[in-house]
Amino acid sequence: MRAVLALEDGTVFTGEAFGATGERWGEVVFNTGMTGYQEVLTDPSYCGQIVVMTYPLIGNYGIMKEDFESKKSYVRGFVAREECNRPSNWRLSEIIDTFLKRENVIGLAGIDTRALTRRLRSFGTMRGIISTSAADIQSLVEQARNCPHLTGQDLVPTVATTEVYTLPGDGHRVVLMDFGAKLNIIRCLQERNCEVVVVPPNTTANDILALHPAGVMLSNGPGDPTDVPYAIETVRSLIGKLPVFGICLGHQILGLALGAKTYKMKFGHRGANHPVKDLETGRVYISSHNHGFSVDEESMKGLDIVVSHRNLNDGTVEGLKHKYLPVFSVQYHPEASPGPRDSEYIFEQFMAMMDKGGR
Repeated sequence: MRAVLALEDGTVFTGEAFGATGERWGEVVFNTGMTGYQEVLTDPSYCGQIVVMTYPLIGNYGIMKEDFESKKSYVRGFVAREECNRPSNWRLSEIIDTFLKRENVIGLAGIDTRALTRRLRSFGTMRGIISTSAADIQSLVEQARNCPHLTGQDLVPTVATTEVYTLPGDGHRVVLMDFGAKLNIIRCLQERNCEVVVVPPNTTANDILALHPAGVMLSNGPGDPTDVPYAIETVRSLIGKLPVFGICLGHQILGLALGAKTYKMKFGHRGANHPVKDLETGRVYISSHNHGFSVDEESMKGLDIVVSHRNLNDGTVEGLKHKYLPVFSVQYHPEASPGPRDSEYIFEQFMAMMDKGGR
């Protein structure tokens, strides 16, 4: 079956469909990871997006449920140069085509993903429509031009928990504000014997403090951080009362709560091969990313926060910390495993802060 991807600039790519059928719109982005496609498919931070994988062969090791980052897929479309329907892996439970059908995600294969990626790098991420039923290509382009922009949509409630729940542990109690948390963040806390209390993104500071946590963690999630002002206000009210640690969207929300600003990047960072320098130690880490927004370093001037980590590809802010308070964050994903576990020292820093009682 034929499938078409139409971009808002009029560019059209035609290939073969796999997965679900129908029509979906979203922001078209690319991921440079050579592995990890099922983690991409189940990462809530990709909500609202059509993801292009730059690695040419996708599906070659199948799908394994135990490696998921959430219970379901939130991507709207998935694009690959070649889709493998005969994977080789003793752990696999199903092929990617079956998974996408069940998750209602449209796949497109057989196109020049290098050309598509170069276009997105040159002109920035774009709105697009992926369709298996389009008869009029020009109409599809017009639809893409009229799609909502990612900014202005609060996607967090779509992916976050609506109820408080607790995962047991005999160590520190950590409140995890769920903006679309990856499961591996929870696993990393549980490996350190933390009791993890997961709360909805609109939970107030008073309700969080009433749980008597040793620290608060701000998770990753989709969309523009300025579209969740309620979360920014909550975090602002928590600063100075206990240790706070943010990842990805949580990092951006923390930056806004501290008085900095954020901006939309041209094409963002998505992949498992980004070099990040820890400015305190001078050590460089190969890190995993998934974000389209960044904290503006210029806006941090005059505030009691400093840049702690920097991206060595483009110099953008990859981490920040407060000069005096136990508050810090990173833009990349220390719970992911491109290193494979080199960046988990960030969790140890959070544990040390809680050990000191926030002093």
